[in-house]
Amino acid sequence: MALKPTGGKTAEDEKAAKKAAEDDVILREIDEAVRKDDLEQFGKKYGTALIGGLAVVLLGFGGYLFWDSQKEGELEAQSETLVSALDQVDANNFDAASETASELTTSGSSAAKASAMMLQAGAALEADDKDGAIALFSQVASDADAPPALRDLATIRELVTNFDDREPAEVIEKLSALAVPGNAFFGSAGELTAMAHLEAGNEAEAGAMFAAMSKDEGVPETLRARSRQMAGLLGVDAIEDPEELLESEGVIDENGNPAGGAPAVPPQG
Repeated sequence: MALKPTGGKTAEDEKAAKKAAEDDVILREIDEAVRKDDLEQFGKKYGTALIGGLAVVLLGFGGYLFWDSQKEGELEAQSETLVSALDQVDANNFDAASETASELTTSGSSAAKASAMMLQAGAALEADDKDGAIALFSQVASDADAPPALRDLATIRELVTNFDDREPAEVIEKLSALAVPGNAFFGSAGELTAMAHLEAGNEAEAGAMFAAMSKDEGVPETLRARSRQMAGLLGVDAIEDPEELLESEGVIDENGNPAGGAPAVPPQG
């Protein structure tokens, strides 16, 4: 019996290969369309929360810097004023807190002044005085005498507050020194930078930033998880060790079995 030739492609083989290639192109186009739609829906659903989540008032941080940088003789009176203002913030008495802090904006040291202005800016936001808050954040951010950490924090808070009114390129440029792994503000600055890249249509840059944030152990876990999801939506694989991730989230145990004790692969026999 004659054997079928093993070399070369038949017309049917070529037709099948062409059909497979066409199907692959169609599937890629569908996948891309779904990816973009998923990204758009995610942005609409969580975009405001992503930006708004960065707007938490870190008043205690400013108070710590103030305590750490002043001479002992000046510390007591000024720190008591700041602590009193913070107590008023805790009591949701923002007008009184702002008035108490105003004393330090004129007679306090550079650290006390910056801390007081950050507190006033937070109080202004609570009173829906967005312009007033932006002006105060801007003053601290541009004050060469203020502690560097407070200047960086003020820069982030200013950009959070008026993100929608800034050009993406400006946001990216202002945060370029902060949106780097290892920086204390990498989580906040990185997320803002990634969102600015998305606004500018730079999906590759945004995906890379989200991926970097997801891998940085200095970034809060909730933000790392969100960044991993965003990186995936943008086509960037941000998972280095899938098993480690599943174990850390309680999906599987240390032996690779589903949480709850059932083996991942049923025993044979």
